[in-house]
Amino acid sequence: MATLRRLREAPRHLLVCEKSNFSHDKSRHRHLVETHYHNYRVSFLIPECGMLSKELKNLVTDTGPYYFVKNLPLHELITHEFIHTFVKKGSCYALTYNTNIDEDNTVALLPNGKLILSLDKDTYEETGLQGHPSQYSGRKIMKFIVSIDLMDLSFNLNSKKYERICWSFKEKKPMKFDFLLAWHHTGAEESAMLSFFSKYQIQEHQPKVSMSTLSDLQCPVLQSGELRGEPETSCSALELLDWLGGVFCNADLNNEPDNFISNFCCPQPSTVVAQAHLCTITGFILPEKISVLLEQLCHYFDEPKLAPWVTLSVQGFADSPVSWRENEHGFWKGGEHLYNFVIFNNQDYWLQMAVGANDNCPP
Repeated sequence: MATLRRLREAPRHLLVCEKSNFSHDKSRHRHLVETHYHNYRVSFLIPECGMLSKELKNLVTDTGPYYFVKNLPLHELITHEFIHTFVKKGSCYALTYNTNIDEDNTVALLPNGKLILSLDKDTYEETGLQGHPSQYSGRKIMKFIVSIDLMDLSFNLNSKKYERICWSFKEKKPMKFDFLLAWHHTGAEESAMLSFFSKYQIQEHQPKVSMSTLSDLQCPVLQSGELRGEPETSCSALELLDWLGGVFCNADLNNEPDNFISNFCCPQPSTVVAQAHLCTITGFILPEKISVLLEQLCHYFDEPKLAPWVTLSVQGFADSPVSWRENEHGFWKGGEHLYNFVIFNNQDYWLQMAVGANDNCPP
């Protein structure tokens, strides 16, 4: 009965909201973007805009490439050649594809050179590597986390530690995964990763871009200094986030009496804008690309605009082993980890960070 009650319970969610200004010395916006490593969807909404500027269009079409490698042996990510070519010379990202974090073995490579493995109990014991139980295992420990510092290993490739890891991945417990890979670098050939993994099935991909113009969109009234909103004056950050979710899902937000699909409506007070531009980018999107996009959206108000604010929303992969930094991430009933910027025309911003049941509080 206790198990049934737990299954019926609404999953716990955490939402952290804060406000600041992009010009403040202690503003955390860059750090928060740079440490949310594995992103699969980026959306921005610009009220009172029918067409994107040339600068924004160029950024949107330059968010790739990334790569899909099928049946890649895990030991390929710890070779001297891979570490020297990609990990040490830029920021390299990798994430297993089509693996479920709560059921399967999953792997992620972070740009700081940390290789994170989330392993089931049997696999963990077979590898013989040192790790720790997942903090979301419950009473019966079924998942273990192993962290391997590739940068540290690279300084002594003749060490017993490195030899043991190589032996584990090559002989004791060989593992293969489908991987998403991306590499941020300066001055290197774009085709370097294609060449490096040419003996495997590797494909280059560009993120998919969807653009639409929303007509007569009812938008919440916001005041940059009022995160909690003011009755009859402005809406809160939480109300805005709920409304954005409806807009991104293309839901009908009119709360018509004969609508049996959605009874959600725009929070009040609100205003109707003649048109708004919605752009969504889907793929394996690097924090570096998102940082540049955020910077460009900040400059959107360099010239006078009708829009009082714009938003930038980023969603992480539900089955990534980490959310922010090296914080362990789980799935349970949702697997969400996301953040949203509301950028105001005076360079103030709201930052909203949300995670699901199996996550630490956002940083």
